[in-house]
Amino acid sequence: MSTPLLICDDSNMARKQVARALPESWDVEVSFATNGTEALSAIRAGLGEVVLLDLTMPEMDGYAVLEAVAAEQLKCLVIVISGDIQPAARERVTALGAIDFIKKPVSAATLEHTLQTYGLL
Repeated sequence: MSTPLLICDDSNMARKQVARALPESWDVEVSFATNGTEALSAIRAGLGEVVLLDLTMPEMDGYAVLEAVAAEQLKCLVIVISGDIQPAARERVTALGAIDFIKKPVSAATLEHTLQTYGLL
């Protein structure tokens, strides 16, 4: 059975880049969200068992998504993919429940290694 995967980024180009970086062997059903509000709706609907989440977005940013996921105890594994690689950002997303933090643009090798690390592949 395929894993519901949600890619959330306000940039269409970034969403496509992340989707292209996904391992071909990974059996996933990919959905997309352009902001945090859409992401939460998709997660609540069961479309984001694994979430690849950008931090900087209009309407609702990645931090707010992580806070809502924790507050609502939504079942999903969140990997943040962001250009903001400051140590404070990494610490904050980890404290909010993200399992990892990948620098944007993500390479296929890095994404595959991260997915393997958490037993997702």
